[in-house]
Formats: sequence, structure tokens, C-alpha cells
Amino acid sequence: MTSFLNDLISTFPGFAQAAWMTLKITGISLALALVIGLIFALMKVSGIRTLSVIYSGYVGIIRGTPLIVQIMWLYFGITHFVVLSAFWAGTIALAIHSGAYIAEIFRGCIQSVDRGQMEAAQSLGMKRGLAMRRIILPQAFKRAIPPMGNQFIIGLKDSSLVAFIGITEIFSLSMDNAAVTFKQLEFYTIAGLYYLVMVALFTYLLSRLENRLDTAK
Repeated sequence: MTSFLNDLISTFPGFAQAAWMTLKITGISLALALVIGLIFALMKVSGIRTLSVIYSGYVGIIRGTPLIVQIMWLYFGITHFVVLSAFWAGTIALAIHSGAYIAEIFRGCIQSVDRGQMEAAQSLGMKRGLAMRRIILPQAFKRAIPPMGNQFIIGLKDSSLVAFIGITEIFSLSMDNAAVTFKQLEFYTIAGLYYLVMVALFTYLLSRLENRLDTAK
């Protein structure tokens, strides 16, 4: 136990930097995923068949293939056309992956709003786009918060896969330390503790946001 605590304390500076990299990748990828998800969700509910087919193709491909394959494809495959750094290849791959799931969340939440509200807005002379922005989307966003929070946590944990394209984040650093010291159990446990702390922080912030919205009703 003493040895484990010594390892935990002595490697704290390195893991603190790795944790910041994990949070940076997660934050940027999820911000991009929100934009991607909303765009594709609106394509699905637009009623335009071509856009709906594009949505179905995107969601089907992303949900039907492993994230690690998507990261590797983007990092190695796209270099024939555009050279991306490991950071941006991993971040964009995570964004595209999470975007498919967020698109489904937004799509479900938009369609869960009573259709009569859109019809009522249009009967008052409001255009569909304006009604969507002012009436439907605010309600959909509020309903999307709990499942979105779960997806954010999944995105945080999925960020560990960028270790396989050379980014020094928590899991990558734990592998490096384990390889040097042969303390696989200890350093993978340390990595798990850092992820637990970050997930706990995400969960706490999410619960505060939900409580705040509940009191605002």
C-alpha cells in the first residue's frame, strides 16, 4: 500500500498534465459533437428525404463500426488528402463518433415535443425555422440534458483510445509507466482513479444543472 501511495504521489505532476490533455480532448470533441449532432438531428426532422437518408447513413456507419477503427482510419487514412496531427485526428474522430449518438438524442427529444406546438406556431404566422428555434429546440435541449450527460461521460472514457495514436493522456501515461516499472496493476489502478475523479466531477456538474433547471420550472 505504501508503494502504491508513493507511486501515486510521485507521478502526480505527469498525470496532472495527462489529465489536462484528456479534459482538453474531451471538451473540444464534445463541443464539436454537439454542433454535429444538432445539425444531423435537424436534417432528420426536416422532412426532406435526401437529408434523412444522409442522417441514417452517418448514424448507421458510425454506430456500426468501433471507435478505435474510426480513430485509426482518420489518423492514417485521411493523410492521403490532409495531414492531421495526432491531437486533431483523435479529437475529430471522437467528435464524429459522439456526434452520431448526440444526433439520436436530439432527434428523439425534438420529436418528443408535442407536434401541436409547431402547428400552433405556424397557424400564428410563425415560419417553421423560427418556431423550431424559439419553441421546439428550447424544450428539446432541456429534455436532452440527462442522456447528454451520460454521453459526455462516455466520451470522456472513450478519449482513452487516442493513446493508440501517440497522444500522452491518462491511459497512455499509465501504459508508459507500467512498461518501465512492470507495475501494471498499480499504474492502471492509478489511471482508473483519475478517470473516476473526472467522471465524479462531470456527474456533479450535471446534477447541479438538472436541479437548477428543475427549480426554474
